Amino acid sequence: MAKFGKWIGGSLGWAVGGPIGAIFGFVVGSIVDGSSTQVQTGSGPGYNGRPVGYSGRTTTGGYVMSLLVLVAAVMKADGKVLKSELDYVKRFLVQNFGESSATEATRMLRDLLQQTIPVNEVCRQIQQNMNYSARLQLLHFLYGIAQADGHVDVSEQQLILNIGRQMGIDHSDLESIQAMFVHNIDRDYKILEIDPNATEEEIKKAYRRMAMKYHPDKVSHLGEDFQKAANEKFQKVNEAYENIKKERNIA
Repeated sequence: MAKFGKWIGGSLGWAVGGPIGAIFGFVVGSIVDGSSTQVQTGSGPGYNGRPVGYSGRTTTGGYVMSLLVLVAAVMKADGKVLKSELDYVKRFLVQNFGESSATEATRMLRDLLQQTIPVNEVCRQIQQNMNYSARLQLLHFLYGIAQADGHVDVSEQQLILNIGRQMGIDHSDLESIQAMFVHNIDRDYKILEIDPNATEEEIKKAYRRMAMKYHPDKVSHLGEDFQKAANEKFQKVNEAYENIKKERNIA
């Protein structure tokens, strides 16, 4: 069984219930590869059900479910889903999680693309159950996949920004992550969440703050694969800082 299936079959956590569980319910049986595991899903704003062994912490399985549901929504943002887009997404997943996991995830994603995604409800469920660092990494993944074809479409940008707002991401963090993928003249400053007129001391303080916020250890509870992928975001912070230092001749 592919690793994605093991992740989800092993522990679904809070994602079993609510809109995410309802959307994913029809593929859970195949995910657990014909085992006798039974998964109860629920939906609607008043849903209060909890699976056996539930804990408030986001499991890797719950994170994967959240990611795939939002990826499906972003891919459908421009009104069409092309085979080339699926190929791009699979390459992104292969790069971050390996061939077998990417194959399993792509198969599930094809099924999810046939579903209607209540984006705002899904985002509210994520906000209520997922810690802030994990939500930041989720947003980073969405931009990375949107850019997989070399360009982040305007409709994709708008949807990802809305997803970020609905998940409770601060405006400065939204701009920071967007700047990592959508280039503009103040890109490096936006990544560090500072004004281009910031002093040298403010730049250094901003770098230390962002390096701590985006450190891969912040998502270590999701497993080695996600921690490794989070390193890309951390590297972009370092690159932005080095670019500003070079521009300003900061030692």
